[in-house]
Amino acid sequence: MLYKFFINFKEFLPVSNLFEYITFRASIAAIVALLISFIVGPWVIHILHKNQIGEEIRPTGPKTHMKKRGTPTMGGVIILFAVLLPTLLFSNLMSPMVQIMIFSTLWMGCIGFIDDYLKVVKKMERGLIARYKIVGQVSLGCIISYWILIEPSFAEFNTVTTMPFFKNVELDLGYIYPLMVILVITGTSNAVNLTDGLDGLLAGLLAICFTVFSAITYITGRVDFSDYLNILYIPEAGELTIFSSAMAGACLGYLWFNCHPANVFMGDTGSLSTGAALGTLAILLKKELLLLIIGGVFVLEAMSVIIQLTYFRYTKIIYGEGKRIFKMAPIHHHFELKGWPESKVVIRFWIIGLLLALFSLTTFKIR
Repeated sequence: MLYKFFINFKEFLPVSNLFEYITFRASIAAIVALLISFIVGPWVIHILHKNQIGEEIRPTGPKTHMKKRGTPTMGGVIILFAVLLPTLLFSNLMSPMVQIMIFSTLWMGCIGFIDDYLKVVKKMERGLIARYKIVGQVSLGCIISYWILIEPSFAEFNTVTTMPFFKNVELDLGYIYPLMVILVITGTSNAVNLTDGLDGLLAGLLAICFTVFSAITYITGRVDFSDYLNILYIPEAGELTIFSSAMAGACLGYLWFNCHPANVFMGDTGSLSTGAALGTLAILLKKELLLLIIGGVFVLEAMSVIIQLTYFRYTKIIYGEGKRIFKMAPIHHHFELKGWPESKVVIRFWIIGLLLALFSLTTFKIR
């Protein structure tokens, strides 16, 4: 809450007035997050190298990935450092929304860290058993839904979600609202986790998504803008602009080290925590359905895995031998095996992610 310190001196230091503006604090948070990534990144990579905390490559994956074996992983701690410090410094920590975002990010960050630790340090091939991850994700969804239901500031809209393309249309989910929260948290964190397979792919897509959410949080938290665009006005939502801007800056800073050829991988520490943060943002802003467009690439990645597994099991039952639709899932590996260079797959997926992000913003006028 450094900004409140500066505001107290605005009579003596006129420049302190800038800290009253969310746009200024969000910009500073993004810059600070970027700089923290640059500063902390080499130190974290050195520690990981020193302790031989390197990625284990699955033999069933693309053969070209075998050369990545031993690359430091658990680099998600770089993102966590870079996003949490600016959030603590420049956002209003009394805001329930900010508290929920910090809690959600740390919760799944801890689960991801345990998974990485078991896989890399303890050499347990499967890491944290899948059902334990699901328990952690479902538990987080339960906690967040309960928090929203009992928090007075959410009372007027706690169980509703907004509909893209429709003006002032809000769907009240009532008693099934907690189920939707659990689904969004679990689905988003797993979809983001599945996307983390190529150098720079996930970090770039996350930077795009959180940049879009920075704009949405700012608009949603202003009476005039939300009224003009006919969207749900949510008091204090503007404070989430600081978090989402910091996350965008942190992902860009991490991308500096993760671009091809990667010096570090984020591991589940990064992918699960950022995925949970993305889902939680959508929940707090009542943009759960819009998330399907903003994070369309994540949806595509997750659906490719579901389709592949379902078709394989179906054909195995019918024909006695499992068949595949894609050469490999998630779908980014399919294009790799078709002969696309890794950098081409990444950049083209970024372009698709950017197009979907821009299209999501048009839904505020196409109503």
